[in-house]
Amino acid sequence: MNTPTTYRFSFGPWNISEGADPFGPNTRDAFDHEAKFALYRPLGFEGVQFHDDDVVPGLDDLDAAQILRKAGEVRVKLENQGLVPEFVAPRLWFAPQTVDGGYTSNSATDRQYALDRTLRAIDIARAIGCRAIVLWLAREGTYVREAKNAVVAYRRLLEVVNRMLAHDKEIEIWIEPKPNEPTDQAYVPTIGHAVALAYASADPARVKGLIETAHALLAGLDPSDEMAFALAHGKLASVHLNDQNGLKYDQDKNFGASNLRAAFNQVRVLEENGYGRNGEFVGLDVKAMRTQRGTPVTAHLASSREIFLHLVTKVRGLDRAKERQFVEARDYEGLELFILKHLMGAS
Repeated sequence: MNTPTTYRFSFGPWNISEGADPFGPNTRDAFDHEAKFALYRPLGFEGVQFHDDDVVPGLDDLDAAQILRKAGEVRVKLENQGLVPEFVAPRLWFAPQTVDGGYTSNSATDRQYALDRTLRAIDIARAIGCRAIVLWLAREGTYVREAKNAVVAYRRLLEVVNRMLAHDKEIEIWIEPKPNEPTDQAYVPTIGHAVALAYASADPARVKGLIETAHALLAGLDPSDEMAFALAHGKLASVHLNDQNGLKYDQDKNFGASNLRAAFNQVRVLEENGYGRNGEFVGLDVKAMRTQRGTPVTAHLASSREIFLHLVTKVRGLDRAKERQFVEARDYEGLELFILKHLMGAS
C-alpha cells in the first residue's frame, strides 16, 4: 500500500493584502514582503509564489546586474526563513506597454517589451533558486474580436514559449488559463488550450499547466475535470485552489467556501493520481474579505489549508467498495446521496 502523500503548501505574498478593491481604498495597513515571509512557516506553508516585481520592484528601471543583485538578496531572505520559491510570473498586465496585450499586441514594440521582460523574469527565477515560470496570459485576448487575427496571435504565443525554452534549457513554463478578465475573451481559456501549446512547442516536456479553481468555474467547467485532463497528459505542474460564487468577476474565495462538493472532487483527483508525490505544491490563491480587521490578515490562508486537509481525510475515508456497488448497478441517485452523506458525516 502506498504511503499517504504529505502535501506541501504555497501562496503568493499578494494573498496577504490591504483590502482595496476597484470600488474602495485599503482597509488594512500595508505589510512588507520580508515581514510576510516570516508568517509562512507558522501558517504551515513552505512555498512562495512570486511575480517578477515582487522579487525586484521597479525592475523596468534597473539594469541586469542590479536585477540579479536584488534577486540574490531575496534568495537569502527565503533561505533564512526555510522557504522555497515555487515559481515566478512576469506581471505584464500592469505595464502600459501591454494595455492591448503583450505577446499578442498589434504593436511590434510592445511585443518586444513583453518578451524582454519575460526573459528577465526567467533570469530572476533562476537567481532565487527557482526553475518555473508561470504565464498567466491576462491581456492576451481581445475586447473586440476583429481587433486581432487569432491565428497570428496563437502563433505569436507559441513563438514566445519557444523563445523562453531556448533562453534557459532547464526552465519549465506553466501556463495558467483563464477565459476572461481583464480581457473580454482570452486566447487560452482552458487547460486544453494550454496543453495544445505545450505539445506544439519545441520541448513539450517543459511546458505544463497551472489550474486555478475559479478560472475553471468562470469558464463554466468543473475544476476537477480540468485537473484530470492535465493529469492524464502528465501536464499538471501546480494548482491555485480557491473558490467562486457563480459566473462573475474572479473572486478568489476560500477553498470550498461556495462549492464544497466540487472542492472534494478536486482533492480527490489530486489525491488519487499521485499529485504532490514529486514535490508539487498545493498552491492557494485566496483573498481575505475586505471586511476582515487586523494586520496582517491570514485566517483565509489557514482556513483554506485546513479545508483541503479535511477533504483529504474525506477522500481517504470514502468506502470505495460501496461506491463501486452504486456505479455497477447504475444507481446514480443512490451514488449521489451516498457522496453527500459522506461529506456531511451522515453516512
